[in-house]
Amino acid sequence: MFSSGKPYENQHFSALKKDCQRQKVLFEDPLFPATDDSLFYKSRIQGIQWKRPNEICDDPYLFVDGISSHDLHQGQVGNCWFVAACSSLASRESLWQKVIPDWKEQEWNAEKPENYAGIFHFQFWRFGDWVDVVIDDRLPTLHNQLIYCHSNAKNEFWCALVEKAYAKLSGCYEALDGGNTADALVDFTGGVSEPIDLIEGNYINDEAKRNLLFERVLKVHNRGGLISCSIKATTAADMEARLDCGLVKGHAYAVTDVRKVRLGHGLLAFFKSEKLDMIRMRNPWGEREWNGPWSDTSEEWQKVSKSEREKLGMTVEDDGEFWMTFEDFCKYFTDIIKCRLINTSYLSIHKTWEEAVMRGAWTRHDEPLKNRCGGCINHKATFLQNPQYVFDVKKAEDEVLFSIQQKPKRTSRKEGKGENLAIGFEIQKVELNRNYRMHTLQQQVATSIYINSRSIFLRTDLKEGRYVIIPTTFDPGHMGEFLLRVFTDVPADCRELTLDEPARTCWSGMCGYPQVVSQVHVLAAAGLKNQDSQGGADPYVIIKCEGNKIRSPVQKNTQAPEFDVKGLFYRKKAGQPIIVQVWNHNIISDEFLGQVALTGDPDDRLSQQTLQLQDKGNKKSNGISGSIAVRLLSSSKLTNV
Repeated sequence: MFSSGKPYENQHFSALKKDCQRQKVLFEDPLFPATDDSLFYKSRIQGIQWKRPNEICDDPYLFVDGISSHDLHQGQVGNCWFVAACSSLASRESLWQKVIPDWKEQEWNAEKPENYAGIFHFQFWRFGDWVDVVIDDRLPTLHNQLIYCHSNAKNEFWCALVEKAYAKLSGCYEALDGGNTADALVDFTGGVSEPIDLIEGNYINDEAKRNLLFERVLKVHNRGGLISCSIKATTAADMEARLDCGLVKGHAYAVTDVRKVRLGHGLLAFFKSEKLDMIRMRNPWGEREWNGPWSDTSEEWQKVSKSEREKLGMTVEDDGEFWMTFEDFCKYFTDIIKCRLINTSYLSIHKTWEEAVMRGAWTRHDEPLKNRCGGCINHKATFLQNPQYVFDVKKAEDEVLFSIQQKPKRTSRKEGKGENLAIGFEIQKVELNRNYRMHTLQQQVATSIYINSRSIFLRTDLKEGRYVIIPTTFDPGHMGEFLLRVFTDVPADCRELTLDEPARTCWSGMCGYPQVVSQVHVLAAAGLKNQDSQGGADPYVIIKCEGNKIRSPVQKNTQAPEFDVKGLFYRKKAGQPIIVQVWNHNIISDEFLGQVALTGDPDDRLSQQTLQLQDKGNKKSNGISGSIAVRLLSSSKLTNV
């Protein structure tokens, strides 16, 4: 019956509840007591009394008339970000039922008063796990009014109790002041938050880009994700300043609906099918709305039929909820956060992602090869000392999502909130067969922003091949734990690279140990022989060395392919050549187009050359045409590449 989250601080809800019922006492949480320490780490409010819900009203309930985004109002702590996230959560039944597990069992029941024991539990996703947080129901009040998050109905308590559990997880209530909506959305869902800067992206002036963003926001909404938005406040005086249009700066709004709204009336509307991109949001204060076009009382609504208005749930009340066109939205709002639910179920009709989850840490060591906190790429001498993770893109091109989350530093309540490190990550394209750590920089294909946020997100398109992701702190020497998540269309075989070079074993003496490491980079070919009636070819390369070989993806319909493919070989017989062959892909049998042999002298670094293709055995042949451009890097020190 009780849900499966890990008990936070080893407090088991069902055991604690049974204990209280047996002793006929109400639960008092020793880990989050009804004292000022649970409220503040800096400021103080005089006269606060902790009261249980049945001391505040006669008939307390978790939910009055169900759960809704209208239930919530922000209290005296600056946590509109948390209230906005709760508003988004309230609109998604499958999500809030995870955060508020077995809610029917937890609801006050007048027919079974013995069930009530003053204890509740809620679940949040933290650092890769769902944690189950137990609280007592004593809530801070002033003059018999809840001072923090509260509901429209005085006898509805779900939001105040969820807030208390979240405050416990954060250290105290004051730690919720000025937090981050993106973090709360992730904690409520286990999803991945993508923040978007609307000004930097110039969405108001770029219609095509704006339309694409709307489609993405609509898709996240339709697939059950959560969305929040805000208008940046650049100065302290700007915070919560109200604009003439009714919107408030420095304030988090919950997006409660995203629609294409049909304009016109009757059959004419159906055949004309003119649609407007619209977005609905809610102010956590439960009042103060947008007063521009498509606001509650504006005449624009006359352009929409009565049935369409009813479908949209259009109401004319100062309830803090209002519609805007997406164009106006991009004009006034500066930031939007999309929290995607990552679907990993094969039974779903929606896109299914393959998820790889890696737990890692930035740790310090005096020995460079063992140090794992080298800082960002600005620190070239130490950058590659960071943790490294290899993954494969197996389609010709794939959309890949990356999320890195740092573990919140544990602090005492007196110290207040733990500060986040400035973190980010770099993605480099590497050899198709790399299994050891990188020691020289390779081709950078993507980089995240660096910011002192709890989590960093990046979405990018990558071509087929092998890549290494390097999570880092901005400056070297900073230590901390992180959670890396990589989402691809097909399994990416993501794993950490831990070894710097091939391991020495008891067989190394008999079988030999590599003397030279060589990186072969095949850049391109030119002048290849025609292979079909259309005058083209479908070439690929095979690189062979001492019984090992790698094969590149096929380049379609070209006699001058750009390969850009690398192989890495640890060579026991330095005198034996590396063979690079070019083949043409056919349905029945592939055809050999020519090859070259490379010696790979350890002293010959980064020599790029264009070589004429030869026949097998490197015999010159009149039938072989074309050349290949290669770069070879060799070293007798195995940790040089």
